[in-house]
Amino acid sequence: MEKVLKGKIVADAINQGILNRMPALYERGIVPTLAIVRVGENPSDIAYENGAVKKAKTLGLQPEKFICPADIDQRDLIEVIKAINNDEKIHGILLLQPLPESIDADAVRNTLCPEKDLDCISDASLSRLFLGETTGFAPCTAEACIEILKYNHIEIKGKKIVVIGRSMVIGKPVAMMLLKENATITICHTKTAEADLKDLCRGADIVIAAAGHAGTLTADMVSPGQVIIDVGINFNEEGKMLGDVDFEAVSKIAAAATPVPGGVGSVTTTLLMKHLVEAAERTVK
Repeated sequence: MEKVLKGKIVADAINQGILNRMPALYERGIVPTLAIVRVGENPSDIAYENGAVKKAKTLGLQPEKFICPADIDQRDLIEVIKAINNDEKIHGILLLQPLPESIDADAVRNTLCPEKDLDCISDASLSRLFLGETTGFAPCTAEACIEILKYNHIEIKGKKIVVIGRSMVIGKPVAMMLLKENATITICHTKTAEADLKDLCRGADIVIAAAGHAGTLTADMVSPGQVIIDVGINFNEEGKMLGDVDFEAVSKIAAAATPVPGGVGSVTTTLLMKHLVEAAERTVK
């Protein structure tokens, strides 16, 4: 493989861009402030929260935690989010998911004000994305895929791209974003016939694996010269993090690929902070 597409170098470039924009906000007395809403004590939520807090402080941004008990009444949680929506000193919201089964997650996420919905989880925010509007924010993970391609000067326009996965978190949004970049998109999923999936992947210029299953993309599904973006986060029995791609085997064939860990995930939280700064800048405008 010619190149391992590491996320850190992309994240570092975005971080520098954020730092360059901060003085203008400070001069106006504005400190971009992120509300992190967590329900319960899920270890993965806490880990993500800690990473976001650390990243925010490193960049001179202000995180504020809103920790709710796991048994919080749905109406009370919605009131928490409404209060954040109405707080002019808070510029963005990160609602950690999934929420407890006792809560209607759709009702809660759709309470988020689109102007503060930094990870594009509400229907209103997703509608703006699918309509091609620029007034909202893209899902951070989907945007990270495109940022990695652009940073490495990998052409998107006119390329045949296969997206494996159709979730509203990554698969569908990244397909729409790539379409806006004038790529030709094919979306595959768990119901795609195995033979068709292999043929489609082999014939693509770029493959984005976002199925959420380890080993989804194997060596017999790729061709020389391809670029592989692995969005998957899975763990084996030993607790080792794995992507959706058999990286060791695929990397012997593809021209470039993202590793897991150290690839797309490294860029996601940084883009969340970039969105926060953009949200703060919009309040000035």
